[in-house]
Amino acid sequence: MNAHASTARAEQSQPIHIGDHLREWRQRRRMSQLDLAGEAEISARHLSFVETGRSAPSREMVLKLAERLDVPLRERNVLLVAAGFAPAFPQRPLEDPALKSVRQAIDLVLRAHEPNPALAIDRHWNLVTANRMVAPLLAGIPERLFGQPFNVLRLAFHPEGLAPRTVNLAEWCAHLLERLHRQCEATADPELIKLYNDLKSFPIPARSAPLSSDNVAIPFKLRHDGEILSFFSTTMVFGTPVDITLSELALETFFPADERTAERLKQMAANVS
Repeated sequence: MNAHASTARAEQSQPIHIGDHLREWRQRRRMSQLDLAGEAEISARHLSFVETGRSAPSREMVLKLAERLDVPLRERNVLLVAAGFAPAFPQRPLEDPALKSVRQAIDLVLRAHEPNPALAIDRHWNLVTANRMVAPLLAGIPERLFGQPFNVLRLAFHPEGLAPRTVNLAEWCAHLLERLHRQCEATADPELIKLYNDLKSFPIPARSAPLSSDNVAIPFKLRHDGEILSFFSTTMVFGTPVDITLSELALETFFPADERTAERLKQMAANVS
């Protein structure tokens, strides 16, 4: 599914029958009825009846099919409601007492990652929280760009944000767009699709050359106080979540890609309150 197809799909009215939902997710995953039926250990005939509305699936069957299709938790609730059942997965704010241990885990990871920068983002790449090392790297950026919600991808592409400071802008933004496109493919989230199309409208140069064979990952090279800091990044998500908020959180951690960057981060940390 390309971005244009994703956009067109998102603009359509949402299907209301459980069979329509299941067919859409099955086609999105490029699975035949026979493939999905085999994964779910049911007959292709029964699955066909479910998709056409000739058979009503049980709650357990809806959840089983959704799991085999790798449907996001948020959308599994949609499937359940369409089939006439109550949602199964709660969505609590991070401030909820039930997520206290999660907040503590996030804070622990972010603090332990210092003097390297790290941040937590939601499913739309909006900033949830960050450690002390992120703010110094954003110094001098116009305050109006830090609106609520604060979208880290928009800041990366914005001509008054990080774009003019990013030394390898073409390579880094192409990497971010590819990653966002995969998320659009996986989730068909209308807001992510809109974000993807918005970011493509920014004046980002095309990649002029392939990545050097000396690199082990696409670096993020940032010009800061007359120096070039080089990072590589990793993404962490929570395993086996059953809460929607938790399932959609990601921790983005950055590591120095060279000794000069590592030393400069240590110096910066000593000056950060």
